[in-house]
Amino acid sequence: MSYNQVVVDNGIVQVTFSSPQGSITGIKYDGIDNVLDDEVDERRRGYWDVAWYEPEKKFKTDKLEGTRFEIITQNEEQVEISFTRTWTISKRGSLVPLNVDKRYIIRSGVSGIYIYCIMERLEGWPDVDMDQIRIVFKLNHTIFNFMAISDDRQRSMPSMADRNHAMQLAYKEAVLLTNPRNPMFKGEVDDKYMYSMEDKDNNVHGWISSEPPVGFWMITPSDEFRLGGPIKQDLTSHAGPITLSMFTSTHYAGKEMRMGYRNGEPWKKVFGPVLAYLNSVSPNASTLRLWRDAKRQGYQFWTKADRKGRFIIENVRAGNYSLYAWGIGFIGDYKYEQNITITPGSEMNVGPIVYEPPRNGPTLWEIGVPDRTAGEFYIPDPYPTLMNNLYVNPLQDRFRQYGLWDRYSDLYPENDLVYTIGLSNYRRDWFFAHVTRNVGNNTYQPTTWQIVFNLQNLNRVGLYTLRVALASAADSELQVRINDPESDHIFTTGLIGKDNAIARHGIHGLYRLYSIDVAGNLLGAGDNTIYLTQSRSTTPFQGVMYDYIRLESPFKT
Repeated sequence: MSYNQVVVDNGIVQVTFSSPQGSITGIKYDGIDNVLDDEVDERRRGYWDVAWYEPEKKFKTDKLEGTRFEIITQNEEQVEISFTRTWTISKRGSLVPLNVDKRYIIRSGVSGIYIYCIMERLEGWPDVDMDQIRIVFKLNHTIFNFMAISDDRQRSMPSMADRNHAMQLAYKEAVLLTNPRNPMFKGEVDDKYMYSMEDKDNNVHGWISSEPPVGFWMITPSDEFRLGGPIKQDLTSHAGPITLSMFTSTHYAGKEMRMGYRNGEPWKKVFGPVLAYLNSVSPNASTLRLWRDAKRQGYQFWTKADRKGRFIIENVRAGNYSLYAWGIGFIGDYKYEQNITITPGSEMNVGPIVYEPPRNGPTLWEIGVPDRTAGEFYIPDPYPTLMNNLYVNPLQDRFRQYGLWDRYSDLYPENDLVYTIGLSNYRRDWFFAHVTRNVGNNTYQPTTWQIVFNLQNLNRVGLYTLRVALASAADSELQVRINDPESDHIFTTGLIGKDNAIARHGIHGLYRLYSIDVAGNLLGAGDNTIYLTQSRSTTPFQGVMYDYIRLESPFKT
């Protein structure tokens, strides 16, 4: 320990921290002097940051640099150290109004670093919005060139230098690799959002070096400290090489996921722990063994019920909770009628739970599968000159290709999509995103989709119910009209959504369910048409993704 750095060594890893700031400046492991990037500023190699702003003021990033160092625990089993910063009113406008306690634990026999942070705002502190809280590791680009985020999403990656010499596409994160050092990447698209993942699946991701055969992994052993639920999507690892631990963000969600505090509201939360894990194999062994070893280090917090509907949620921290559930094949959300109080060492049996999903009458027709994604709908082939080769073969990940939003205008250059109940197939005939039409010169038009259906037995005095479940919405407005595209709409969502899933290669953002009354006298015996208009059209990324649509008849009397 010196005046400006702290070094902790357990005989497997040696970790150097800036002091009292608390950034990780170096990790020595298995003969590598530093697995982090020596070419960037030492405070930008392994660090926390918060994207924040006071309401109506400029967006800022705070790297949560500490002002005080303390040893919490030091024994044969582990060392825990703390870097803290106390907020005062004199720091208003320059630092996020939080007290910060960054903790690092290095245990005997463990080749990694446990990381967590205690954040707190006291009563009476200024209003603040926080869009993102994360940990960032920038790795040694001379050795790490292979990335793995799941069993079927693994590949050699372009470098940051390749990106810096590439052609920017529709937004800064997406580039076309025009002159990469490795010619195998030439003509590919690289975009960090292509490697996003749902939190329930985001347990381990990272990088592999072949010479020497070493892995660096971000392992999230449980999920209770993440915000947004099990299907909230976020970033993982991406070209740099960079590895992230995202605790909260507005990615694929928008302002609904923003952490905002008003009127002096106090707040305290622990983010983590996560494990920055390193492993190695012998030079003659397959480096994919590094991935398999890393996967064994984590477990999943979010739970799924078994075939009989039974479930267990373990290791829940003490506190008061609400219990929510949803199921594939059903619309809506279930909420347990009582709050649940968890005390240390307690066990609670909530007993049988019965969910009655929304329904006003029998189904006349339906489009899609209620699973909160648009994945079952038609996903077009990508432009052959704008592809990521990782997603050429896996059918389940076709949506991660770049530029699919523009394929709608290719398929429907003049007339919009028409879907006929009984004849059309949603897997083939329903485009996965209801987007704008590109008419050239950076000009876009609203689009109106039609659902054509036949009614034999019409109830003119009853109310039909149109259920529209949205999987995503981005600066959009969905309007519904019946049988006359020029008539007043019977329903509008108003301006909704900031999840940006269309641009960020997603098939869902935040779930929204609308139940729309359709008066029987608006319908006719025989053929009818529902017109769905997405009326906002400033950019190519405005639109909605449908999860599921259903028309219910009135109850029979």
